[in-house]
Amino acid sequence: MPEYEKAMRPEDITRLFVERSNAGDAAGVAALYEEGAVLAYPPGRQTVGRDAIRALWEKVLAHRPRFEPEEPLPTLISGDIALTSTPPKDGSGARAQVVRRQPDGSWLRVLDQPEFVPPAR
Repeated sequence: MPEYEKAMRPEDITRLFVERSNAGDAAGVAALYEEGAVLAYPPGRQTVGRDAIRALWEKVLAHRPRFEPEEPLPTLISGDIALTSTPPKDGSGARAQVVRRQPDGSWLRVLDQPEFVPPAR
């Protein structure tokens, strides 16, 4: 696997995701996740493990989607665990990720909820 820039702050993961996705680099996107990470995608399902996440992103990125940077919401950190999130540009729902500090001080995603749309009230 190539040497990728590491996320040294939880908020770096969002920027690296956009850069790597827009470059069509599914392996680079998967490198942002821990080996046993869980991605809540496709909708209503889960993709478990870095290899499965890479395979999923290969399919998604084959369609050449374009991702725009989003300003992260404030990060919540407790020890080696953090919650990161970004609001979608359309203002509905939110994206949330649980990330964990690695032994080298970098951060990787453990749980990823790409889009959460609250139920209608």
